[in-house]
Amino acid sequence: MKKLSALLAFVLLTTLTTSAQIKTPVKWSYAAKKLNNNEAMVLIKATIEKGWHVYSQNIKPGGPIPTSFTFAKSADYAVLGKTSEPKGISHFEKVFDMDVVYFENAVVFQQKIKLNKATTNVKGTVEFMVCNDKECLPPDEVNFSIPVK
Repeated sequence: MKKLSALLAFVLLTTLTTSAQIKTPVKWSYAAKKLNNNEAMVLIKATIEKGWHVYSQNIKPGGPIPTSFTFAKSADYAVLGKTSEPKGISHFEKVFDMDVVYFENAVVFQQKIKLNKATTNVKGTVEFMVCNDKECLPPDEVNFSIPVK
């Protein structure tokens, strides 16, 4: 009986583990380049698996969760203006009953910062939602720390 219980527990755990694999179709990478002694550009890149897409920062209410950036307050730097993004793909999505803008393959978001110190780490969080033609994953948050030298 103990062998049967152990076998059932093993099968149950194996089934739960394989069926509950976490999908991560977006990988984030970061860089910064100094524009001059007082300013830098922070680059936040999403590399997106084929068939998936992430949404623009500019989504109307009632649609998917837009990509958003929150930058930690610091005496070392100040955020200048809004985070910019390239022109995305505009498409009508039935599930939201509206036109939405999204990005496939890869997208680089850019944020200009004023430097109050020669070197710093720009910290923050990106929140995003990723979908394909069959499903949307729950919104996710990723913390970042980008060295500026």
